[in-house]
Parts: sequence; structure tokens; C-alpha cells
Amino acid sequence: MKISTKGRYALRMLIDLAQHSSDGYVALKDIAERQGISTKYLEQIVPLLNKADLLRTNRGYQGGYSLSKAPSQYTVGEILRVTEGSLSPVSCLQYEVNDCPRKNECVTLYVWEGLYKAITDYLDGISLQEIIDKAAAGNDFCI
Repeated sequence: MKISTKGRYALRMLIDLAQHSSDGYVALKDIAERQGISTKYLEQIVPLLNKADLLRTNRGYQGGYSLSKAPSQYTVGEILRVTEGSLSPVSCLQYEVNDCPRKNECVTLYVWEGLYKAITDYLDGISLQEIIDKAAAGNDFCI
């Protein structure tokens, strides 16, 4: 499994919004400038985040974006599922029900299930607030 720039940039965008939440609605161009990301690329990510109700939008003068909930209520796993789709390491685990015709005789299925559990437990255990707190303490996560 490899996380695309879309997933990494969405996470950086939401962290930026959390860090600047006292500024009210934040313009996309300001996020792009601070994060060194193209505004055009962020414009492609915003609809995904909006559709998942992760953002609030305000149009017009002094418009921009803000988080729709507290940073402690966002997990890295949630954000990556919105941008990347499934976090499954193999296709047979992408959906709730494994309908692979080989699932009953697949001797490696437990390996992939264990990996998937480790990935989801880890990513769902990290909130935006935790990332912000660690960064403030000088223990940056590298995304």
C-alpha cells in the first residue's frame, strides 16, 4: 500500500486548518502557500473532503475553509479513506464482505487480515490534535 500525494496533501491541509482555526475561514491560497502545495491541486482535494463533511465552506469576501469538527475528532485513517479509498493491502479485503472465491482455502489470508488490522488500528489511533500536539512538542510526524 502506498499513500498518494492526494492523501498526504489532504492531511496537511486539514492540519493547517486546525493550526489556523483561530483565524476563522482560511483561504485556499494561504494554505497552499504555507504548505508549498499548488492551489489547483488543493482545489481537486476539497470536493472529496466536502463530500465527507470534513470541511465547512464560506464563499465570498473573507471566505475560505474551516474544519467541521474539533481536530481531536479527525483520525488519519478517516482522512486517508476519503482520499485513497480502502486502506486494504489486498483487493479481497477492500469491502466489508470478502467475496473472494479462494477465501476458504487461502493460506495467506490471515497475513493480509493482520496487516490490514495493524494499518487501520494505527491510522485510526492518530488524531489531527495528536499530530499538532506532537509537532508543538518538537516530535514531528513525517507525512
